[in-house]
Amino acid sequence: MIATTACLLALAFSAPDAQAPPLIRSAASGTWSDPKTWEGGAVPGAGARVQVREGHKVVYDLADDGVIRSIHVAGTLDFARDRDTRLVVGLIKIQAGDDASENGFDCEFHAPAAVEPGAPRPTLTVGTADEPIPAGKTATIRLAYVEGMDKETCPSIIDCGGRMEFHGAPMPKTWTRLAREAGRGEAVVVVPQADAVGWKPGDQVLVAGTTRQVGYKNSRTHSVAERPATETRRVVKISPYRELDERMTRLFLDAPLEGDHRAEADYRAEVANLSRNVVIESADPDGVRGHTMYHRNSSGSISYAEFRHLGKEGVLGKYALHFHQIGETMRGTSVVGASIWDSKNRWITLHGASYLVIRDCVGYKSVGHGFFLEDGTETRNILDGNLAVMALRGKPLPAQVLPFDKNLGSGFWWSNSLNSFTNNSAAECDQDGYRFEVFVGDDFKPELPVLQPDGRRKAVDVRTLPFIRFDDNEAHCMRFFGLNLGGFNDGGVPAKPGEKAEATPVAKAMEEYKENGGRRRVEDVEGVGPDSKHPFLIRRFRAWDTHWAFHAGSPSVRVDGMDIYDSQYGVWRCVLDRHEYADLRMEKIISRGIFFPRPGLAKPDEMVLLNPVDDFPPSTVVTYVGPKDARDPSGPLVVRGSCADDGDVRRVVVNDHEARELRPNFAEWEVEVPSVGVAGVEARAEDEAGNVEKTPHRIPVAAGADGR
Repeated sequence: MIATTACLLALAFSAPDAQAPPLIRSAASGTWSDPKTWEGGAVPGAGARVQVREGHKVVYDLADDGVIRSIHVAGTLDFARDRDTRLVVGLIKIQAGDDASENGFDCEFHAPAAVEPGAPRPTLTVGTADEPIPAGKTATIRLAYVEGMDKETCPSIIDCGGRMEFHGAPMPKTWTRLAREAGRGEAVVVVPQADAVGWKPGDQVLVAGTTRQVGYKNSRTHSVAERPATETRRVVKISPYRELDERMTRLFLDAPLEGDHRAEADYRAEVANLSRNVVIESADPDGVRGHTMYHRNSSGSISYAEFRHLGKEGVLGKYALHFHQIGETMRGTSVVGASIWDSKNRWITLHGASYLVIRDCVGYKSVGHGFFLEDGTETRNILDGNLAVMALRGKPLPAQVLPFDKNLGSGFWWSNSLNSFTNNSAAECDQDGYRFEVFVGDDFKPELPVLQPDGRRKAVDVRTLPFIRFDDNEAHCMRFFGLNLGGFNDGGVPAKPGEKAEATPVAKAMEEYKENGGRRRVEDVEGVGPDSKHPFLIRRFRAWDTHWAFHAGSPSVRVDGMDIYDSQYGVWRCVLDRHEYADLRMEKIISRGIFFPRPGLAKPDEMVLLNPVDDFPPSTVVTYVGPKDARDPSGPLVVRGSCADDGDVRRVVVNDHEARELRPNFAEWEVEVPSVGVAGVEARAEDEAGNVEKTPHRIPVAAGADGR
């Protein structure tokens, strides 16, 4: 409670400057540029405080560099789709009511608990799922600090129980892998043609590093940012590469590459497109940066938008994109195809959030962990097909919820594994590709309120919770770990140059280990983990060009397919308590394939074989509800969503209609249902073991096409 209170206090906004201009309010619906839209008949200009009143829809239709101080959206603010737009602003607050102040809104305390179907909701739309900002047009929100605002909280975009949507032109793939090696001095990369559809000259692309930096002992205080192997370039031309293969495309770059980028068998550098036509950015990346946040009971989704130069370094809660203590209130929200780069504080933070879908996003350069689950109560979220490149070491944040987190830069970081991690890739991060961490001490106890299948919450030791799914993930070029599952917390670095560093937790633990005859546990989770019927299941994990490919301090681990290639160590210092490995492949291991396996807490006569059972029901998330034909209100509804389960999903049923798989195991699905006489949709899943979802996703149709 102390940490949560501190977080809420940190989110409070300062009062507006005493000399702030009077509020300009909308007089009617209309375009921003039309004087008749505003009380007083004057279009808001630089320095203005603006309020879009309830019941009014204002279409922003300008490309203006004048800095608007603040905009309170109580009605609807919609960005035009027929032209380029640009808004420079200090604060956008989406919140019901008449309070246009800049101070003291801890939204979860007073936002409405629910919105009645059909009731108006304050709304900011920069494109919608059905009508994104079209290719060839751009929409930019530039967050600029205005004198008199609180630098810790502004500039920002904050959704306090309203609806916030950002949708750019879709692209089939946001990232891919090299089709052939890209060498030093070359100004061209080759990728599969189908993966580059929608990419265009002028786009900024990254080519991930495939050269691991120096070893552990010489690099504990070093960051990959000092000499990165990952490179970014602008595309100047795109053309087919018929000489090699008509299915390949060449991306011609604005400058030659400075290093080699591997494309050898299954070990290939990622190539990602960072550019989108919907952009949220800081006006002064080297000065006061902006951030974005959804609060509890908000709604809205994001697709193919770019979040750049955001995040306030060292400030709790001020992340590039932050879902703050939303619980299950935003079930169905998705972030798809977003680009989040050059963040001084995370890429995407899920704080106390459940049932979100984060898919096909690209994160590049963050201070601290990139895709970050903040407080250990996050469950049933789907992180699928995301790319994490250069999550960099930072410092622990003040009053952070989990005191043991050293914030040393993991692509994906969590303290509650009951989520789905599939098809993700992490490259050249300072610490880990993937890290599960729980360090028990006087300042943290692991029994947290965890959502149960029946919808209630129960205190559970989060160390005992397995994955919903951990399949087909990859990590490369890590200076430390590819995958660290509940293992060493090595945060020891010298406090000051020239001073002797305090012994790290690893060093201290090893001394205790030796002093107690090799029976002292040294793993962070203290030998506590899932039971033999619900082990951690890791399927088809790949780690290459990494220092320590895989480490587990947790007991009860089953590995079905692990490919470790060209790494310093393979399976490193794992606590082999109820561990089972199948289809383990290691090649070009420099030091040891399996190094220093350690016993856990179980005594030899207590060892048991794993016997996994599937008694956990699937989780469905409806991400879209809309008419098949907008011209026919009596026609069918199209419903789309995602499903996650630890086993095989038998079916997803929506209003008694079975959905069809768009991807295996109903990872994505779609169904048409009648609209006439239907008040809402209900989606429920069942798996092959007979487990039926107890908390289906229910959505009133009147909530709108975004499904919420």
